[in-house]
Amino acid sequence: MTGLATGRAPLELVVPASLAGERLDRAVVALLSDRSRAEISRWISEGAVLVDGRVVRPSATVRGGERLVVTPPPPLPSAAKPDPSVVFRVVHADAAVIVVDKPAGLVVHPSKGHWEGTLVHGLLALGDLADADPDGEDAALRPGIVHRIDRGTSGLLVVARTAVAREALKAQFSAHTIERVYDALAVGPLADRLDLDTAYGRHPRDRLKFTGKSGEKRARTHVVVVERLACGVARIECRLETGRTHQIRVHLSEAGAPLLGDPLYGRPPADPRARAAADALARQALHARVLGFDHPTTGKRVRFEAPWPEDFAAAVRALR
Repeated sequence: MTGLATGRAPLELVVPASLAGERLDRAVVALLSDRSRAEISRWISEGAVLVDGRVVRPSATVRGGERLVVTPPPPLPSAAKPDPSVVFRVVHADAAVIVVDKPAGLVVHPSKGHWEGTLVHGLLALGDLADADPDGEDAALRPGIVHRIDRGTSGLLVVARTAVAREALKAQFSAHTIERVYDALAVGPLADRLDLDTAYGRHPRDRLKFTGKSGEKRARTHVVVVERLACGVARIECRLETGRTHQIRVHLSEAGAPLLGDPLYGRPPADPRARAAADALARQALHARVLGFDHPTTGKRVRFEAPWPEDFAAAVRALR
C-alpha cells in the first residue's frame, strides 16, 4: 500500500519487516506516502490509527507484522472563502498544481490584517486545492500553499491541488531542487558575481526583520549583475538555493546594495533620478521570473517564466 484513497473508509495495513525498529509515525508515513509526518502524528494522537486494535503513541516502535487500522479523519477545513474578484494570472493549471503569476500588492494567504482578498481566496474560486497543510498553526488559512513570496514582490508561485502534490513539492523545496530565479534592481556597489552563504534568523531588535548575521538556519543566494544602469543601480539576477523569508532583500541590504524601493530593508536613494524611479515603483524591485520543479504526477521537469510587470519594466527604462 503506497497511497491514501480519497475516501474516509478505514484502511487495513500490515507493517512489513523492512520497517522493524521504526517509530510508528514514520512507519505509517512510509505506507501512506502522500501524507506528512505531522499529519500522521496528529491522526495517531487522535486515536485514528490502531495497532493490533490498540491506541499507542506516535513514538512507539514497531516490530513488523503489526496490523494497522487507519481511519483518516476529515481534513482541516479552510477558513478562507472563494473570491472570484481577486485578480492574478494563471500560467499553468492541471489536476495536481496551479502555477500563477502573482501581482505585486497581493497577499498570498490570510493573515493578521489580511483576512480577505488574498491569493488563496482567488484560487479557491477556481476549484479544488490540497487539504490544508497540517504543519503550522495557521494551516487552515493556507490550503495548497507550499511556498510564498512577499506582498510587494511579483512573480511565479506554485500551489498544490492534491495532498500528493503538496507533499512532493514540499520535499523538493526541502531538498533545494526547485529552480527559482528573481530579477531585481539593487542600489549600491556590487561585484559582477556574488555568492552569499550566511546564517539566517529573526533580527534581534526588530521583529519585522530578518538578518543574515545570526540565526540557526543557513541562507544561500547567488547574484549576477546583468546590466549596469544609471545612478548606481544594477539590474541583477538572483538564484535562490534556499528560500528563507525576505532572503534576497536581507542579503542585498547587508551586502550594501538594498533593493530599489524596499520599504523595510532599503532607504530612499540619494540620486533624484533613482529616487523618482523608486517612488513610481512604490515597492521593492523584485520579480520572481523563473520557477522550475519536477511535476508531482509525471516526474518530468517543468519550467515556467513570467515577464516583468509594467511597473518593474518602467523602472528599468527610467534608469537606462
